[in-house]
Amino acid sequence: MMLRALSADFLKIRKKGIWLLIFIAPIGLVAMQALNFGLRLDYLMKQYADDLWGGLIENISFFVPISLYLGVTLVSSLVAGVEHQMSSWKQLLALPISRISVFSAKFTLCFLVLCVSCLLLPIGTALLGLLLGFGTELPYLDLLRMGFASFAAVLPMLALQLWLSLTFRNQSMPVTLGVGAAVISPFTLQLPEWFPLNWPVYAFSGPHAWWFVGAGILCGLVIMVMGMLHFNRKDVD
Repeated sequence: MMLRALSADFLKIRKKGIWLLIFIAPIGLVAMQALNFGLRLDYLMKQYADDLWGGLIENISFFVPISLYLGVTLVSSLVAGVEHQMSSWKQLLALPISRISVFSAKFTLCFLVLCVSCLLLPIGTALLGLLLGFGTELPYLDLLRMGFASFAAVLPMLALQLWLSLTFRNQSMPVTLGVGAAVISPFTLQLPEWFPLNWPVYAFSGPHAWWFVGAGILCGLVIMVMGMLHFNRKDVD
């Protein structure tokens, strides 16, 4: 049943701008660094002479947590907004499909479309590095970790945002929470590394990166189950 619901959800988002958002985010990050390196190429080539690819990845990875927090917020809100705007909750939940399957399908949808964005980011970064002449020995693992390790650490926020977005018809509260998290996340690095907003940074560059990846996956599953159980019992307009 969940697969049928997921298939229906993919059809619902075709004209909702979600795919445009998924492509714009990684392209925007890569374009920003293309401009940065294009304007300061000689200086940056000297600064990162020992590891040109590492310098490029470092510059892009700084903005990845901000983009992820904004991404999970907007995607969750847009996915939930499809049902809220059409006032179709009663019709949807009257179908022979469990609420657990409905929630699971929407979480899976958000997860998959964000994975596409996380895949486009290392691809775009690799193309930029090749165009800048950084050599053909690509650091494949670091490129993939830049997107996917940080994304794993943001899964608790994805689960929370989807829970709130499905619960409240007015999206101002979950959107404000997500945008606020994105804005303050660069400043929370002064706090202990286990502060939740710091997880995406340390999941990529910390000395115990896989601890933060695991924590993100585990906490994300816990919050998703909590949201699923609440959604299963809640009256939806």
